[in-house]
Amino acid sequence: MALGQVEQNKNGEENNINRTDSLRVLNGNSPDLAVIDTTKTDSIQINPEYLEDNIIHKSKDYISNDFINQRATLYDEAELYYQNIELKAGKIIIDYKNSLAIATGIFDTAGVYVQRPQFVQGNQASTQDSLIYNFENKKALIYNSRTEQQGMIITGDVSKKENDSTFYINKARFTTSLKEKPDYYVQTKNIKIVPDSKIVGGMSNLVISDVPTPLVLPFFYSPLTSGRASGFVIPTWGQNNNQGYFLQNGGYYFAVNDYFDLGILGDIYTNGSWGLRAESNYNLRYKFTGNFSLRYENLINSQKGFPDYSKRNNFFIRWSHSQSATSNPNSRFSASVNFGSSSFFQESINESSSPYYLTNTFASSVSYYKKFVGTPFNMNASMTHTQNTNTESIDMNLPSLVLNMDRIYPFAPKVGSKKNPIQNIGVTYSMNAQNRISTNDEEFGTAKMFDEAQTGVKHDISMSTNAKALKFISLSPSIVYKDVWYFKTIDRYWDENINEVVSDTVNGFDSYREYSGGISATTTVYGMVNFKKGRIQALRHVMRPSVSYSYRPDFSQYYDEYQASIDPDDIREYSRFQNGLYGAPTRGLSSAIGLSVNNTLEAKVAAKEGEEDEGDDEPRKVKILNNLNFSTSYNIAADSLNWSPLRMTAGTQMLKNKLGINLNASFDPYALNANGSRINIYNINNGGSLFRFTGANLTANYSISSKDLKEAKKSSGAKGSGGNTNLDSSSNMFGESLTNRNQQINTDEEKVKKATLYKTEMPWDMRVRYSLTYNNSRAQSDITANSLQVSGNIEFSPKWRVGISSGYDFENSGITYTQLRFERDLDSWRFSFNWVPFGDRATYYFFIGIKSGPLSDLKYDQRKVPDRRLF
Repeated sequence: MALGQVEQNKNGEENNINRTDSLRVLNGNSPDLAVIDTTKTDSIQINPEYLEDNIIHKSKDYISNDFINQRATLYDEAELYYQNIELKAGKIIIDYKNSLAIATGIFDTAGVYVQRPQFVQGNQASTQDSLIYNFENKKALIYNSRTEQQGMIITGDVSKKENDSTFYINKARFTTSLKEKPDYYVQTKNIKIVPDSKIVGGMSNLVISDVPTPLVLPFFYSPLTSGRASGFVIPTWGQNNNQGYFLQNGGYYFAVNDYFDLGILGDIYTNGSWGLRAESNYNLRYKFTGNFSLRYENLINSQKGFPDYSKRNNFFIRWSHSQSATSNPNSRFSASVNFGSSSFFQESINESSSPYYLTNTFASSVSYYKKFVGTPFNMNASMTHTQNTNTESIDMNLPSLVLNMDRIYPFAPKVGSKKNPIQNIGVTYSMNAQNRISTNDEEFGTAKMFDEAQTGVKHDISMSTNAKALKFISLSPSIVYKDVWYFKTIDRYWDENINEVVSDTVNGFDSYREYSGGISATTTVYGMVNFKKGRIQALRHVMRPSVSYSYRPDFSQYYDEYQASIDPDDIREYSRFQNGLYGAPTRGLSSAIGLSVNNTLEAKVAAKEGEEDEGDDEPRKVKILNNLNFSTSYNIAADSLNWSPLRMTAGTQMLKNKLGINLNASFDPYALNANGSRINIYNINNGGSLFRFTGANLTANYSISSKDLKEAKKSSGAKGSGGNTNLDSSSNMFGESLTNRNQQINTDEEKVKKATLYKTEMPWDMRVRYSLTYNNSRAQSDITANSLQVSGNIEFSPKWRVGISSGYDFENSGITYTQLRFERDLDSWRFSFNWVPFGDRATYYFFIGIKSGPLSDLKYDQRKVPDRRLF
């Protein structure tokens, strides 16, 4: 039908109608669709001069053109395209006379309002009940709109859209809830939205479940950015018993560029205490990534003039840097720094990390590794640090240089394999140079910490080979040579003027050399016992005995004598190297034989009755003992106490590998005298047993979860789950090894959890650890440690999780560090409560807030820090 033809509509009126679904150009020319002029001579011609571009439109039902009123009507799935504007609605009216586009929805046969207008301009989209768009000034008037800006959903009664995409909305409501009826929103009378920039509004009120709350703000401001952006960080407030009222974690975030950011945060307290924290992350793709944190706290306790007044400054530095493996395969720089005041985590009033509080030692390392291509050499330069928070001692290597040579075979043939022990001789070399500083918190950073610095260089050269003897025995002879350089030694003598021993430090180069040799012989013995009856079809015992011999000469030439008292006959020996970094040369001849036996025990078990019908008829391997090892040595050159204590280690896994048990024990063949010292009399000759039990340590770890039980139940009912007859296989008859569940509420989780009532299955996990240490080295029969640790989590619903960590110390008769954790996913909100109910660390932390980033500052958190006294 032509453009100017007339047809009656449903109301009996005559309209100009075009029923094509193809795109129609109303002004200008289109290369794909020619304009057909079939209008009558008395019809009103449309003047398109106000249009800056073509209007393209289409509809599913009809397109009606009213030339008298200069209007075009598009009905049912109507679409309009103009420049960067896309408009889709149930009905669109184009008013050429007033340069307007009017869009509304339509009612379906059930009377439901459908096909609401969807307006898109650039990358900004909105849905509304109806709208009016002006082609001339590019402004729009929108009714009951719904738009999304950087994760924030904004609705309003009446909205005005400017030509620069700025919105003005009356009676606005914005939320991050994705529900059709949001569980919360912030209601503001008038707001202004600048896409990808900000939202500014007047008086605002938080509404939860359509119930207004007393939380009213005089104005509202929220930044809108597509990526990271600089801005203020809103602090949290609260009260502390010792420091008074406070503002914590407030400051400014600097989004410097795409590779680097910086956050400056601070704390302030009414009693004068304050804290400052700088945090930064950096990342250069395919090169390196890392983060840095510096924390400083000026802590004041009580008030001046009171006896309990104290002041202390604490700091802590964290730095982590890792280099991409693809950036340079022959060199690597890495850093892991954890360094600061020993009492930082015990005294900090803005630190809730339990693992750091319970940690007694911190270690740091900054290293550079270089592989010299084409040579067997590689270098590692590093600076290391070890700190004990209990003793406040600090050990540092500033710096340390290690040069290693990979094993080379100087007698190996240039082509072909190595066929004899001479060709198998391998040589290694390493050089270790260190400058070690030992200090404490009080002397750190002062000149005194460098006075006792120890510097040394150690060279190690080893040569070894291997050979077969009697087909089944492997022989491994070796020679080790050590050369140690020092730049500072001691001179000890008796000073008759002051009648005491004087130790002087002698600056200058000095060195000593040591060498030793040895040989070891090892073999493997297999034992198999088959059973004709019962489920146990076979037992296999693997034993690996080893015998070694080592020889080291006496290096007494490096020892001198001095008078130790006013008695001229009180002569003692010392080494000028004994305070050195790598110690003094070994004194005394050593000629020792070492003995060790390693054992494993496995069984081949047939399937249970009934499993054969289900296809699970193959026997399975079961490890009874993962290891059972014994070791000792005999020093031939010693004049007494030739035997060293017998060491035993054992380990096994039970209950589908969920229970791991490990045992270490020591036994001494010699007896004790009345003073508790070892004497050269065998214990059995002193009226005792062959070995005297001197100490042991037992640990047992058990972990289980509802997921493990569910999988075990499924596997027991499954068919065709065959076993493995090979005893060297890593499978076992109890199923798969334990995989610890670590489920927790994740705000970035893509999977939306749905809460269900009266759920019979509640996921849970539990971990139990028992530790026992026994000491009887001097016949004191003491249990030095005996504790049980338990931790677990349970999900009462997909959005409700509770966890606990606790234990009991049987030796000290007290409960160990205990923590209760409560987490609740409130859809748009997140709730958590961590509570340490008793002990030195008694504290709690309560948090409830919005999960989404744009409104993450809409939160309430309260922390009770432990009461601490500063000394």
